[in-house]
Amino acid sequence: MDDKGIRNEAKRIDTKEFELPETTFSHDIDNKVFQGIILQCLASIENISLIEGNFIDSILGRSGPESIKGIVADQDNKNQSVNIKLEVNICYGVSIPEKAEEIQVKIAEEIMRLTGLHVASIHVIFKSAIPYEQLNKSLSPLATGSSLPTHPEAHVSDDYSDEF
Repeated sequence: MDDKGIRNEAKRIDTKEFELPETTFSHDIDNKVFQGIILQCLASIENISLIEGNFIDSILGRSGPESIKGIVADQDNKNQSVNIKLEVNICYGVSIPEKAEEIQVKIAEEIMRLTGLHVASIHVIFKSAIPYEQLNKSLSPLATGSSLPTHPEAHVSDDYSDEF
């Protein structure tokens, strides 16, 4: 009879008395996402390129973000922040401090807007000052795109004619 009494007690326990743990929501952002955001920002900034020629291919999806060199994102999950380090080439004659500020502001705004993370630091390393013509050649696959850097003295109308 004792067994029956215990079974009846077990049936009478109200399940509402058990506390369920609160649901925890979390999300992780892979470094490839940060690289993609940074690539899109850099594509809209004139007179710079990544240290390798894969920059344009990456923008156009011709190669994966894992092949991108010169962009490192380090997340701090405890502080909900990210530190960015990127290496770029700059066109000779362009003001480095002004270009650094333009790059940093654009990347910080986009990363905060798209990920909600605080951007703790953006370290831009200018690896080389290259002539405009060389920079233009490294970006030639973008000739069909709209983010090709424009030289202040370049005239697009001089390059095209109606003659065949």
